[in-house]
Amino acid sequence: MIRYVFESMRVYQWTKNLILFAGVIFTLKFLDPPYVRDAVLGFLLFSLAVSGMYILNDILDVERDRHHAVKRDRPIAAGKLPVGAAAVWSAIFLAIGAGGAFLLGTRFGWTVAAYVALTLLYSIALKKVVLLDVGMIALGFVLRATAGVELIRDRAVRIGEEVVLSPWLLVCAFFLALFLAIGKRRHELALLEGDAARHRAALGAYTPRLLDQLVAVVTSATVLAYSVYTISPETLEKFGGRPLYLTIPFVLYGIFRYLYLMYAEEKGGNPSEHFYRDRPTLVNVILWGLALLAILYWPAG
Repeated sequence: MIRYVFESMRVYQWTKNLILFAGVIFTLKFLDPPYVRDAVLGFLLFSLAVSGMYILNDILDVERDRHHAVKRDRPIAAGKLPVGAAAVWSAIFLAIGAGGAFLLGTRFGWTVAAYVALTLLYSIALKKVVLLDVGMIALGFVLRATAGVELIRDRAVRIGEEVVLSPWLLVCAFFLALFLAIGKRRHELALLEGDAARHRAALGAYTPRLLDQLVAVVTSATVLAYSVYTISPETLEKFGGRPLYLTIPFVLYGIFRYLYLMYAEEKGGNPSEHFYRDRPTLVNVILWGLALLAILYWPAG
């Protein structure tokens, strides 16, 4: 049964939580061991809470998932993991993740609690509302990014330092998540065809043309938001004029690559899997991260 519990945790989805490290990187605390330690612990605790919500969501969606070409093979939908046992494991992960988050920092704990509440509200009701469903997914990414910063602020307050949350970090996280969520909806609509509404109520209200229009709008907004962030006076002042805008090509390629996968190869159903299964995407993310660290942390000459 442990094997099926592990599968239901969807550890591969933890890649989404890597955005928590944006806090320690963009606050220039990446070389400060206490902050890095908190960031790693925060990532693990947040991820456990998220896994608890994944299992709970699978319990709530068990009947719908059985009509999905891929999700019907999930342990709970396939009957390999009993609902009662799944509920116990969900409670354990949520207790460890959320409870540990409060022990790590009050601000961080409340942010994790807000994410859990949002996810529960989404699972029960909001995912049935067209357009609002993808908006809530994007808001979840904003809370992930916020959690990373609040984690740093908790430690900073204890030692008398000040950490400022850049609104541009949240804007970039929101639009990127919205872009991926809409791409996922488009893939689901194409995969399920006539059974789309049966699997997810809001999905039946979408059309391929509408989703294509939304992809075009959000793609532009994502690139624009990141570009403005890198060249804004606030960013230049904070990072001493370092050329953060040199990382824009990596963001462009990453978005173009996902569009290619979505339209040319008819993929896009699970962005987390593409992150480590699509080699060009993985290499691009690694290069972006290395370039970002080099620009922000390389000693000024």
